[in-house]
Amino acid sequence: MNLNDVHRGIHKRTQRKRVGRGPGSGHGKTCGRGHKGQRSRSGASRKPTFEGGRMPLVRRVPKRGFHNRWAAQVAIVNLRDLENAFQDGDEVNLETLRAKNLAKGRFDVLKVLGDGQLTKRLKVCAHRFSRQAREKITQAGGEVVVLPGKAPVMKNVTRKTKAE
Repeated sequence: MNLNDVHRGIHKRTQRKRVGRGPGSGHGKTCGRGHKGQRSRSGASRKPTFEGGRMPLVRRVPKRGFHNRWAAQVAIVNLRDLENAFQDGDEVNLETLRAKNLAKGRFDVLKVLGDGQLTKRLKVCAHRFSRQAREKITQAGGEVVVLPGKAPVMKNVTRKTKAE
C-alpha cells in the first residue's frame, strides 16, 4: 500500500446512484434489479418475518403467557434498604432514592414494602405502601406520605340520575 492510495475511493459526499439513464451509466435498462422476479417489480415488499416460504421463526417458537404492556411499571423498595441508606430524621422521596440508587430506571409508581426492620424516624413519600410497611414506619415514629399517582382513565359513559 502506498500513502497516496489511502484515501482512494473515499469521498465526503457520495453521489446518488442514478438508475435508468441509458447503457453508458452501467445502471440502464433493468436498473440493477435483474430480470423478472418479485424484487424486479415496482412496489415489491415482503414482511420482515418472511423466510422464503418456510415456517418463520416467529411462528415456530411457542408463545406462552400474557404480558400487559400498558400496565403501570412499579418500582419496589424494602424497609431494609431504607434502614441501611438513610439517617434518622431524613426524608425519603423519589429524588433521594434515585440519588442512592435504590429506585433505578423508568417507572410509573413507587411502592414501599415491609421486608426488614425499621428503627429510624423517616418521612417516606411514595405512591403505594404495603400494610406492613405502613405499620412499621409509623411504629418507628416516622411519617407516611402517599403521592398522587396517574389519574385513572374514565370511560365516556353517561349515567342517568334519579332527577332525570
